[in-house]
Amino acid sequence: MPVSLKYAVVERERRFLVRVIPDGVVDRVVIVDRYLTGTRLRLREARTADGGVVRKLGQKVRLSDGPAEVACTNVYLDDAEWSLLVGLPSRLLRKTRHIVERDGLTVAVDEHEDGSLVAEIDAGAAEPIPTPEWLEVLADVSGDEEWTGAALARRGRP
Repeated sequence: MPVSLKYAVVERERRFLVRVIPDGVVDRVVIVDRYLTGTRLRLREARTADGGVVRKLGQKVRLSDGPAEVACTNVYLDDAEWSLLVGLPSRLLRKTRHIVERDGLTVAVDEHEDGSLVAEIDAGAAEPIPTPEWLEVLADVSGDEEWTGAALARRGRP
């Protein structure tokens, strides 16, 4: 059965291991992801620097081979819904997301508990833009399944 994209947003992310968090950080968000065991579902709690909390249930469906192109659907949860779902069996992934705005580009750099830094550039439906020189890329992991959030949570990393 083909996947309906009626309510989904298409992400075409490129992910890179980077050496440092670049200059230009405009925001930080502490994220705890819970990948629900045996499903394609993720519970996310994001806490902003100003004390805001966003909780959502998300699903990512692959649109091609590999993790670089996915259809994302999210449902935002209130406290009662979150309390009900957060008890489901899951694997956790904790990270701090640094939002970098520089040279007209927005890049999210996730700092994992083990110190690894993964930068994400999402072009949406547009053609990918060149990787900025200031990103200090160690490796392009866009097509590497081992650097998806679900895989990191499964192996207990970070």
